[in-house]
Amino acid sequence: MADDGLAHHRRDPIKSSVGNVAAQRRRQNAVTVGKERRESLVRAKRLCRVGTSGDSEVSIDNDMMIDEEQSILETQASSAVEELKSAVVYQGKGAMQKRVSALRELRRILSRSEFPPIEASLKAGAISFLVQCLSFGSPDEQLLEAAWCLTNIAAGKQEETKALLPALPLLIAHLGEKSSLPVAEQCAWALGNVAGEGDELRNIMLSQGALPPLARMMMPNKGSTVRTAAWALSNLIKGPDPKAATELIRVDGVVEAILRHLKKADEELATEVAWVVVYLSALSNIATSILVKSDVLQLLVERLATSNSLQLLIPVLRSLGNLVAGDSNTSCAILVPGHEITDRVIEVLVKCLKSEHRVLKKEAAWVLSNIAAGSVEHKQLIYSSKALALLLRLLSTAPFDIRKEVAYVLGNLCVAPTQGDAKPNLIQEHLVSLIGRGCLPGFIDLVRSADPEAARLGLQFMELVLRGMPNGEGPKLVELEDGIDAMERFQFHENEDLRNMANGLVDKYFGEDYGLDVSTE
Repeated sequence: MADDGLAHHRRDPIKSSVGNVAAQRRRQNAVTVGKERRESLVRAKRLCRVGTSGDSEVSIDNDMMIDEEQSILETQASSAVEELKSAVVYQGKGAMQKRVSALRELRRILSRSEFPPIEASLKAGAISFLVQCLSFGSPDEQLLEAAWCLTNIAAGKQEETKALLPALPLLIAHLGEKSSLPVAEQCAWALGNVAGEGDELRNIMLSQGALPPLARMMMPNKGSTVRTAAWALSNLIKGPDPKAATELIRVDGVVEAILRHLKKADEELATEVAWVVVYLSALSNIATSILVKSDVLQLLVERLATSNSLQLLIPVLRSLGNLVAGDSNTSCAILVPGHEITDRVIEVLVKCLKSEHRVLKKEAAWVLSNIAAGSVEHKQLIYSSKALALLLRLLSTAPFDIRKEVAYVLGNLCVAPTQGDAKPNLIQEHLVSLIGRGCLPGFIDLVRSADPEAARLGLQFMELVLRGMPNGEGPKLVELEDGIDAMERFQFHENEDLRNMANGLVDKYFGEDYGLDVSTE
């Protein structure tokens, strides 16, 4: 199933439809993760409150400003833009210092609040004057202040970010090697905010050549410039089109830089680089195959084993999941039973399942579901590991979204890979063991849920139980857990697939003859 070029095909789990759903969910995860970053750990746009030059004059205590104070800020912004206009026009003695002073005042106003007066600045015409202040040959102090103002304007609403279009060529040009590091970093920050707004602005930036200089900025060993460049790159390549991700992985030195940062960098830089790996491995087959042939898997596993930083663990875990969610050849190449790295993968996933953090449990279950959808050997890896007891407990105790991911893992452990839409072959040993350890009620709970994907997953597992338990025990087990009642709620359900699945199972296994002792003479 192709999906706009985001082409990692999944192996068939419980049924091929679930395989397609699993692949689709992974792709959606990759493309929508920018939204999650904005809302939780790492925002897609970042307000610059203290500058790259270390300027700490800005007050950062009064984030929640009352309306009156906001109104004062807007008035101050309009006045500051007027002052900047005068300074840009002025050609007399001290003209440069006059411009820098005016820029610094506007920058302070745009940095004072969590909700800077962007609209007032734009209405006063700030962009055209800021663009003029970015002209080549200007002193670094002027360039830095102008780029900082643009950074915070770009952190605003969509239409406010779009106002930066006239500034993009100069911001990109100042990423070059002739610029000082503070100026290049501040320009990268502004561009990262623009890229965080959406596909349209990303495509414009890519067409204007933003990617190669940002990639080169990620090459040094350390520093806030490298961190800012990696963050801006992750915003720039995050899809859904895979072209940018493919372009980035082909830049000379990028793979080596990614490996170096994942191995040696502090957690803050490693986090930004890990987000780059998330998008590379989610969006581009070419990038994925290059990464798989490198040492990236070992480095991701090492970070998972040694770090307790939630901000780092999330992108590292998702990168790992993307790599094992590749085609079967890729998965078999990187997860070889008996190899030390394969055992370490399972170990770090067990660590994440034990975590107190809900998101880590969910992501770890998602990675395991990709492994469990693979070969019989891959299923055995999970079945014989410490993960199994944790998964069984989570199926009955965890929040719904985690239970659903866990159900994918457990369900996939019970079926062998199939070709096409054929009914999956059972791994009866696994099924009998999981039923004996009490997993059936958890799946029947999913059947009762309002979530169609979860309900389908529950019905598919019930079908395995009804069909595959030895000595015809399946129907009695399902009945004991009120499974018939759960299926009958679909009798007139609006979802045709679910209705047909449930009604078909009830008719086949609980028809007129069900319960009759046909063995009596």
